[in-house]
Amino acid sequence: MSTTSFAYAGLISGMSSVFAQQAIPLCQPPNAGEYLLLVVSPTADNQKQLRSALPPELKTITCKYLNETVTRIGGFNKIDDANRWARYVSNIVGLSAIITTRPTTPDAQPLAQAQQQPRQQQQAQLQQPQQTVYNPQALGEGYAVLVDYYNRPELVNSVQQVVGGNVGFVSYGQRPYLLAVYTTNQTEAYNTLQKLNNGGFVGSIVDSRKVIMLRSTVRL
Repeated sequence: MSTTSFAYAGLISGMSSVFAQQAIPLCQPPNAGEYLLLVVSPTADNQKQLRSALPPELKTITCKYLNETVTRIGGFNKIDDANRWARYVSNIVGLSAIITTRPTTPDAQPLAQAQQQPRQQQQAQLQQPQQTVYNPQALGEGYAVLVDYYNRPELVNSVQQVVGGNVGFVSYGQRPYLLAVYTTNQTEAYNTLQKLNNGGFVGSIVDSRKVIMLRSTVRL
């Protein structure tokens, strides 16, 4: 084979790799009442290492969640089970995980549709009080429980009633969310997610270090 042939082969291989990366699908939402584990795994080595550490009965799919490549692990009916596997992945593989769920109410909006909504439109829908100081900054280490409000700012009051306190406004993965709880207490975070799920909200637990606080308190 000539040098030119090698060059063409390398070019085709590189193009195939690019197309393969672009072909990663959006993550499918969890079923109603299901807890979904999304492990942040941006590289092929991360994905291979993760799969080798998991038992074969746990089905894994590589997909896109917001702007991150993750490994989707579903089938958890209890938050404790999802939490246990999240800790296992963190301790054994060293990868961070997102736990998300979908309420049993039939009007919950699919995750894939929510990811495709214009970010600017969502931000414009949520009105902020003028007296609140705008000082965006990253949260510290811990757990952030986020709620997707799906262009429905009236949900703020309902979320406040569920969590029993003020609700913040944050950005995660370049998308706006309501911040239900920011805490270093893992049990508090999971209990809050459970309350939100029971109340019919789409919530997620994420690494708070990747969350940008936009408003500490939201009032309509």
